[in-house]
Amino acid sequence: MTVHPAGVARQTKTLSWELKNEILELALHHPPCNEIGTAMLHDLEQFVAMLESAPEHARVLVIHSRQPAGFSTGADLRQLYAEAQARTPAERIHGIRDFLNRIHRVLNSIDASPLTTIAAVHGVTFGGGLELALVCDLIVADKLARFCFPELRLGLIPGFGGIPRLKRDIGNGIVRDLLLTGRSINAIKAQSVGLVAQVVAEGEALRVARATAAQICKFDPATRAAAKSFVKPIPREELEKEIDLFCRLFERPAVMEGLRRFVESTDAHPYLP
Repeated sequence: MTVHPAGVARQTKTLSWELKNEILELALHHPPCNEIGTAMLHDLEQFVAMLESAPEHARVLVIHSRQPAGFSTGADLRQLYAEAQARTPAERIHGIRDFLNRIHRVLNSIDASPLTTIAAVHGVTFGGGLELALVCDLIVADKLARFCFPELRLGLIPGFGGIPRLKRDIGNGIVRDLLLTGRSINAIKAQSVGLVAQVVAEGEALRVARATAAQICKFDPATRAAAKSFVKPIPREELEKEIDLFCRLFERPAVMEGLRRFVESTDAHPYLP
């Protein structure tokens, strides 16, 4: 990887980042589809530590995926189940709360960054992957992208901040639809309800996100940061309540049974009906 004068470039096991012409790009490349487990969380924490040092030459952050299947399927449920099976009930709750607190710190940091942030998404953008996209200021979606919160099928709710951020950004009708039905919506529908800023041709999301970022870089960064802070408050109290509710639900035997069915499924997409 080329190291630019600012030195902001790094590759880890699950992701990499690089600064190009004032645009910071974060690429997810953890097969099969950027499942967010302990490895990716650790790498995201490293990225956020760099991001919070606020390199003065960075103006825009673009997050995208190099995995053909999509942006991200969300939490690593197989790892979650294996760790839960190896722990006592009390240890399970302590472990899941610690994980949620850590991922919330990461996503809150990206959400609050003074940089303008763009998610360039394609394919599967589900669960925690959708929650990662939701922290960004803008979502540019490939026309084949699909969005879903499948957690209901496991007896859970989204745990990475999805509910408060959905409520912040779009109407309650679509929030309830996504949360209570578990079904997916396509990019056109997502744009019509205000979830997605731009829908582009297949394979064009990253190119259009980069072009949008270049346009944004023309404007005064202090003004952009002030405007972002004004129109995009972080719902911190609701985010804390979401963690508490997720942990209460996670204690139930039905959740372990749902995770077991997921892990043992031979379906290509066990997170879909």
